[in-house]
Amino acid sequence: MQFKVNGVELCVETFGERDDPPMLLVGISMLSWPDELCAALAGRFVVRYDLRDAGQSTVVDPDAPNYNLRDLVTDASELMKVMDLGPTHVVGVGVGGFIAQLLALDHPGQVASLTLVSTRPVAPGPVDPDLTDHHPETMKQLFGRPAPDWTDRDSVVDYMTESARLMVGSRGFDEQDARATAGSIFDRAGQSAKARRASHLGTMFAAIDCRPRWRERLGEISAPTLVVHGDEDPFFPYQNGKALAAEIPNATLLTLPGIGQGLSRATWPTAVPALLRHTSPDR
Repeated sequence: MQFKVNGVELCVETFGERDDPPMLLVGISMLSWPDELCAALAGRFVVRYDLRDAGQSTVVDPDAPNYNLRDLVTDASELMKVMDLGPTHVVGVGVGGFIAQLLALDHPGQVASLTLVSTRPVAPGPVDPDLTDHHPETMKQLFGRPAPDWTDRDSVVDYMTESARLMVGSRGFDEQDARATAGSIFDRAGQSAKARRASHLGTMFAAIDCRPRWRERLGEISAPTLVVHGDEDPFFPYQNGKALAAEIPNATLLTLPGIGQGLSRATWPTAVPALLRHTSPDR
């Protein structure tokens, strides 16, 4: 499905019954949230979507984005309105967690609960002195490799599979899943090399204006909050999740041992029940 919001078209897919409590999943590609994971969230009306400049949403120029982080927040807010979701359980992973935090801060009436997965309380760029930055050796391995041919499926699948291995922690790597996800993201992306790269890696978030800071406002979040973070996350290390849980009132921290970025299949037996409890109408 395509929905026009905030001057762009967002590609959306849903799972579950329309009358169930709504849950908005925010990542880069909608495939940040695998089909089986979405189906496992039974009892929720799950909505996943491609950010602009990713997947089958509007793509202009991911290398020179003409929008800022607050525009991405407005995209999500307007999508929730046009779909008539009402107060929604918002779940953000990675940089999608930036959007989720700002939805809870700037549109509190739309957020029934907040879940933050593998994210941090500050934008791209230098981190605050008390936070842990990207793991330097992993970043060297991740970004020091030759880039793939973004127009060649096999090249991209091999490259993204190795990226997954570097990012998911000692307990999280599943090569079959990684290869299948990379192939599916490639197949859904636009034909240009830029579009395919952005669908896998996201637009250049470091080039987006993310100001003003929001960490100092975390104490304003009123939505019940669950922070889910792997203790081997090399991209947004575990200290970032601990900081979010400490600074958001009454937040709960769920630590995933041996896990890096995201919710790999190995986390589902723990993460799915936690998400369902956190978003239960009887909570």
